[in-house]
Amino acid sequence: MSGCELLKPWPLKVIIDNVLSGKPVAWELLAGYSRQELLLVASLGLVAVYVVLGAITLLNNYTTIKIGQKMVNDMRRDLYAHLQRLSLAFHSRRQVGDLLYRVTADTYAIQSLTMNGVFPIATALVLLGGMFIVMIKIDWQLTLLSLAVCPALFVSIAVMSRRITNAAVLARQQESEVYSVVQRAMSAIRIIQAFTKEEEEHRKFMAASDQSLGASLRLYTLQTFYSGVVNVVMAVGTAFVVWVGAQHVMSGKITIGEIVIFTAYLASLYGPINTICQTWGLIQGAKVGVQRVFEILDIDRDLKDGTVAFPPAGTKGSVAWENASFSYVDGQPVLNDISLRVEPGKKIAIVGPTGVGKSTLVSLVPRFYDPGAGRVLVDGVDIRSYQIKSLRNQIAMVLQPPLVFPVSVYENIAYGKPDARLEDVIAAAKLARIHDSIERLPQKYDTIVGEQGATLSEGERQRITIARAILRNAPILILDEPTSSVDAETEALIMEGLEQLTTGRTTFIIAHRLSTVRKADRIIVLRDGRIAEQGSFAELMNAGGHFASLYHSQFGLEETPAAK
Repeated sequence: MSGCELLKPWPLKVIIDNVLSGKPVAWELLAGYSRQELLLVASLGLVAVYVVLGAITLLNNYTTIKIGQKMVNDMRRDLYAHLQRLSLAFHSRRQVGDLLYRVTADTYAIQSLTMNGVFPIATALVLLGGMFIVMIKIDWQLTLLSLAVCPALFVSIAVMSRRITNAAVLARQQESEVYSVVQRAMSAIRIIQAFTKEEEEHRKFMAASDQSLGASLRLYTLQTFYSGVVNVVMAVGTAFVVWVGAQHVMSGKITIGEIVIFTAYLASLYGPINTICQTWGLIQGAKVGVQRVFEILDIDRDLKDGTVAFPPAGTKGSVAWENASFSYVDGQPVLNDISLRVEPGKKIAIVGPTGVGKSTLVSLVPRFYDPGAGRVLVDGVDIRSYQIKSLRNQIAMVLQPPLVFPVSVYENIAYGKPDARLEDVIAAAKLARIHDSIERLPQKYDTIVGEQGATLSEGERQRITIARAILRNAPILILDEPTSSVDAETEALIMEGLEQLTTGRTTFIIAHRLSTVRKADRIIVLRDGRIAEQGSFAELMNAGGHFASLYHSQFGLEETPAAK
């Protein structure tokens, strides 16, 4: 491309100096040609240069776009994979909308940075070097005069780039806030409509959108102003050079053809300089997006992966906490010095008031979090020594709230075991007491459920997550409020199915409804982040302590034989 740009004005020089003015041709290749023949060759040469330049430009644009798109794809891949590996502690501190914007929009900045930054600047520098060599041979004084505008351009860059960078940071932050507002509203649309908050949420969205628009407008205004300053500086330089060049033509220092080449080169010389300067403004905006991506990529995984893998037979199922403590916020411990040992195949119920740390305690087992002090062991080995994937493959979980994906019922149940046969999925659904409900759906197991399972009831969503855990068939089972969203009759049926599932597996059941824990081998009562009591159902009831108090608060006014 640079070579073609350098050749563009030369056919005009031949026409002006050799055809129209009659000067002899300096090149042996064209010696002996008549004026008519020179005119034809120069005209064809001009067309050929533009044809070749057009073809190369097309190839260049295709190549740069392809490279830019592949860079975006690679950056998205790395960013998304990194987000998947970061702990729940990280995700609990970040807005989903902001992360979504970084993955979908900020990653495009790398394409802008290369297509509008690196490649144009590299091309401009090559072209600049070639033109400088040709121009200095024609008239070194004019060439140096042409470059006199560069200091003024560099001053413009220095003054404006910081302001453009700050405006770009604000624009991207405000745009990511729009994403966050929309994401929160769409996730809570049922609550918004239930409490008739549509107008208030619309006002929040418009406020965020207006702020984003204002920030983007300020960025584009600064970039446009910067572009205008650069154009004015170059126009002054061009006028000055043309004025001096005309003086040199009149004094006979250079020919008219040479001043035509020089003027053409001057426009082309200022083109690369303009590209570099204009691109600098675009780079500042794109650089911010790339920095926002690398801000996430540079976050070290707070859960370092171990090196030990479980044998093919899987874990034996022994789990122990040794003086384990944990806090989400420094100085506000959720768990305090927990020591607990669970033998393989035992069923452990964990009960206590809301917010006491029940879910947090079992979340340490699959390493959703690591304890701040102490350690957790599986089969006598600190879980931090295990490969995270290998560890989590040993665990099946039913978590709260019940989460289903906007895919088919079959895919939802088989999520943890995507190669499962339909017969296995149906068997798991029957144990979870959801098979009959699925059979009533339009396409049965092929029915696509709505976003967040909106087309299913809360109880149906919960039973699908139970079926998912049943199908996983892992040696360790964690059930976080497995029957909180179902009626008493369905609860009894589910617990009957879970009874078969928990046999021979180390099972942790978190429950507020204490009727679900009667058959546990041991009940752990948490209070103020510590183990207040532990024992069988009968032992704790006879002790008359915290568990008995919790139990009577639920059933004391409606005692039934089943609850005694």
